[in-house]
Amino acid sequence: MFDRDLEDKIKSTSRKYKLIALIGPRQSGKTTLAKKAFPKHGYFSLENPDVKFRAHNDPRSFLESLPKESILDEIQNAPELFSYLQEIVDDKEDPRRFVLTGSNSFQLNEKISQSLAGRIRIFTVLPLTLNEIPLSIRPNDINQLLVTGFYPRIYDEDLGANEWFESYYQTYLQKDIKSIINVSDTNQFDRFVRLCAGRIGGLTDYSAIASDVGVAQPTAVRWASVLESSFITFRLAPHFNNFGKRLVKSPKLYFYDTGLLCQLLRIKTIDQLDVHPLRGPIFENFVIAECIKQVFSAGEQPGLYFWRDQHGHEIDLIIESGHSLIPVEIKSGATFHPNWLTNLNWFSKLQPEVSGYVVYGGTQPFQHQGHKIVPWHNLNSLPLQTVAP
Repeated sequence: MFDRDLEDKIKSTSRKYKLIALIGPRQSGKTTLAKKAFPKHGYFSLENPDVKFRAHNDPRSFLESLPKESILDEIQNAPELFSYLQEIVDDKEDPRRFVLTGSNSFQLNEKISQSLAGRIRIFTVLPLTLNEIPLSIRPNDINQLLVTGFYPRIYDEDLGANEWFESYYQTYLQKDIKSIINVSDTNQFDRFVRLCAGRIGGLTDYSAIASDVGVAQPTAVRWASVLESSFITFRLAPHFNNFGKRLVKSPKLYFYDTGLLCQLLRIKTIDQLDVHPLRGPIFENFVIAECIKQVFSAGEQPGLYFWRDQHGHEIDLIIESGHSLIPVEIKSGATFHPNWLTNLNWFSKLQPEVSGYVVYGGTQPFQHQGHKIVPWHNLNSLPLQTVAP
C-alpha cells in the first residue's frame, strides 16, 4: 500500500461535500486510496453481481441499507443510483455521505452532469507519481522505469511488467471497450491503439490514423475519445493566446503510462528501448505525464501546454503561471548540450523576466545561461505548484 499525495486533500474535502468521486484508470489505486483515507466507511463494489443486482432493481432500498458513510466502488456500473444520490445531497437533514469511484469518465461525466453537477467534488487518481514510489523499490535506471511504468500493483506485488500489462490491456479490450462502444472487431481497435502509440508526441491527425486502420475518420475520432475517457491517452493542448504569433493549434497525443505505451510498441526490455527510434518521444511522454500526475495529485487541474509556431520554434512543455508562461524543454540524452537551449533562449526574448527549464536524462542538476537543468528523477523541482487551475 502506497502513500498517495492526494489523500490529505481528499480527506479535507470530504468534510465539505457529501459526495466525492475518485475517477481514473483501472488499477490506478482508487479503491485502495478510498479505503485508506476512509477506513471506517462501509465498502460496496458494484462489480459484485449481488451488489449490482440490488442497486439496479431497488436503488432506493439499496442506499437506505448502507451505513451512513460508504464507499461505492465502480459506480458507473449502477447508473440508477445517481438520481437517488442527488436527493440525498439536496436533503440537508440527511446525514449520509458517499465516496464514489469509477473507471470511465465518459459514463460518469454524463451522469454527473445530469444529476450531480455542483453537488460533488471530483478527483482524478492516476498511476503513481515518481515520488510516490519508495526509493527502495523504484528503478534507478531510467530505461527500466519507462518500461516498468507506474501502476501500483506492479510494485506492490513485485510483478513482471510485461505480463501484467499484457493482461491489463486484454482486459481493457475485452471488458471496458465492449461496455463503452460497440466494437465488432477488437483487432481493428487494437490496431488503432497501437498506431496511436506510434504517434506519441506528434500532432493529432485522426484522418491519417483512420486511413491506416481502414475506418472512417468519425470512427477514429470516437475511438480516440474512448481512449481519453478511459484514461489511456490524453491530449496536450497548444498555448496560442499570447504574443500575437501564428501558432499551431492542433493538440499532441500522449499516454498516461509509459509501461503500457512500451507494451503497445512491443518494447519488452531496456535494451530494446535503448535503441528504439521512439525512445526520445517515450521519455518526453514520461516527463509530461509525470507533470500532469503531480498536478492532479495536488487536487488541481493541469494548466500545461506546448508551444509551436509556424516558423519552427517549439517548446515541449509550457507551465502557465499567472500571467507568465514557463518554458520547459525535454531531452532524453544523459549528457547536456548547449544547443538544447536554442528554443528556450528564443522564448526568453518574448518574456525576458522568465527563465526556462531543461529536463534531461542525466543525473546532475545545474544552471546554464540562466536556465535550470533538471535531471529526470527530480521533476518535483519544476514550478508545478504555480500552475493555474
